[in-house]
Amino acid sequence: MKLLDPDHPFFAKPWRRWATVLFPLAWAGVEFYHNSPGWAILFAAAGLYAGYMLFLKKPQG
Repeated sequence: MKLLDPDHPFFAKPWRRWATVLFPLAWAGVEFYHNSPGWAILFAAAGLYAGYMLFLKKPQG
């Protein structure tokens, strides 16, 4: 089982892929603004991981 499966039918629509990437990155910005660097790093890492998995990683098979 993958943590984030880009081949799952939920991610068939591009707007869902973008939302999955952009929402955690935007929330990381909110956390940085409110001086919570721990949470900001956590959400930034989640957004970057989602971006890598959904847009950069080549499909296997």
